[in-house]
Parts: sequence; C-alpha cells; structure tokens
Amino acid sequence: MRAMVIDEIGGPEVFAERELAMVEAAVGEVIVRVEAAGVNPIDAKTRGGRGAAHLIREFPAVLGIDFCGTIVQPAFDAHPFHVGDRVYGLVSVPRLSGTYAEFVAVPAVAIARAPRNLGAKESAALPCAALTAWGCINSVGAVQPGQRVLIHAAAGGVGHLAVQLAHLAGAYVVATASERNRDWLGELGADEVIDYRTTRFEEATSDIDLVVDLIGNVHDDTGSRSLTVLRPGGLLISVPTGSWPEYRADAAAAGVRATNIKAISDTATLTAIAELADDGRLRVNLDREFSLRDVAEAHRVLEEGHTRGKLVLHV
Repeated sequence: MRAMVIDEIGGPEVFAERELAMVEAAVGEVIVRVEAAGVNPIDAKTRGGRGAAHLIREFPAVLGIDFCGTIVQPAFDAHPFHVGDRVYGLVSVPRLSGTYAEFVAVPAVAIARAPRNLGAKESAALPCAALTAWGCINSVGAVQPGQRVLIHAAAGGVGHLAVQLAHLAGAYVVATASERNRDWLGELGADEVIDYRTTRFEEATSDIDLVVDLIGNVHDDTGSRSLTVLRPGGLLISVPTGSWPEYRADAAAAGVRATNIKAISDTATLTAIAELADDGRLRVNLDREFSLRDVAEAHRVLEEGHTRGKLVLHV
C-alpha cells in the first residue's frame, strides 16, 4: 500500500512517500480503505519528537489518526460493519499504523458509520476534534443550560466544534479568537467573541463556569490567566497540558478545579456526532485540503497556526 512515512523525528521535510506491506487486522479490527485523513496538532507534535513520539517502536512510521473510508475487511462475517460501508473514526497511533496511507487497520469499537450528509473529507475532519470537543462540553464539562463557558482558540479545529456543542447545551458562550473570526463564530453560536490581539480576556469576562483551554501556557500564559475568570469551584479543562504541567496545583491554589482530557473513540459517541452533523446542528469547517503526498505542506500550515477549522488530506 502507498503511504507517507517518517524515517526519523524532525520537521515536515522528514515525510517521504513509500510502498509498505498491506496492514493486517488483529482480532476485533477492521481494514478500511482510506478516502481522507484529518491533520491534527498531535500529528505534528509526534513527528517533531513530542506528543506520542515516545511510543514509536520502529521506523518507518505512519502518522495520522483521523480517517473516513470504506470497509474492505470486516471484523467477522456477521459484524454490523460490512464490506463497502463508509465509516469514520480514530486510530491509536503509533501503536497502530496511521491514516496517512491507503489502508488502515482499526478496532471495530473505535469507528461508526460516517455522516450521511457529509463527504469523506468533512467526515475525516471530525473524529479527533469532535470527540475532544464532546468530552470537554458534554462528558467531562457536563455543561448545563445557562452556564457560562469560555473557549480559547475558538476558531480552530476543536474550538469551532466546542462552540457549537456548548451552544446546543444551552450555555452562554464566550470565545477568544481574532477579529476576522468574530462574525463566523457568532453564526456558530458564540454570544461574545473577545479579540485576543487587542483585549485581555480576563478584563472582559468573569464568573465563568467552564474554561475550555486549547492553548495552555505556550502563549502569554493563557492557561494561568484563565484561572482568574472562573467562579469559585469552576472547572478548567486543559487540552494541551505540555506547556503547563502545574495546572492542577495552580487551580487548587486558586480555589477552582482543573483536569486534562484526551479524545477516546467509541461507536456510540461517533454515532451521536454523526447524527448532529446529519441534522445540520454541527458544522465542520475545512480550512484547506491537500493531497496525501503534500502532507509536509499541510504540517507547515498547521504549525503556522491561525487555521479556521480543520486541514484534511485526500488519500
């Protein structure tokens, strides 16, 4: 099968096109012909030596966790997912070979039927970002009507989905983003948009029940500053924890709560997300599309920041 691989840790230039042996399915796994693959920050971090790089046992390695494609080998003859079914989901990379390839083996419990009303590229953009947003808002955040939710990096892949889910949950949604995304985020359900380039968010909002922190302290101590806008006992969910390892202790000292979160793929949640997408209640925005062999350029664009929604690869 054709794949884009890395032979070493490094910058985007380490990607190379290669013919690899066909993936094989273990018990409980299906094999999917990949139509499109999402590009996520964890991919770039792993390629560069952070993220899940410590789990890479050998090179060449195939990265990529999001996918949409069609079943070519079901888990067993009578399994609900049949040959030809279009599915989407998340692969545990690098324990399994990733989605920057023509085929992928993935546990059947980590996939669902793809949204009927979305194309392969839109569907492939959803799993990691939507599952992360779902966990922040619905599972761990358990947002209730009338609560105040602050979402940082609201125009990004996870952020623009979290805005919509918080709005659907009945929250008052405060978003931080650049001015160019103000109207767009308002259309998605944000009640307030704070331009982080001109305004200190802690001077513009307060009494927040939940902060969805998609930045951490990598830029201007966004995570630490977020503790000051939470109500007593409020919750901060830190997604990129690497830049702020002391977030739990800092939150406790401030009289608030903090936790991290990771995207976990399961059929039930992916099905619920697909239903929202099919009903038009959840929209995924594709910022740019690339061919599989242009994955290095996709990583460069991702690391520049300022994407609106998601980047995807056509496989």
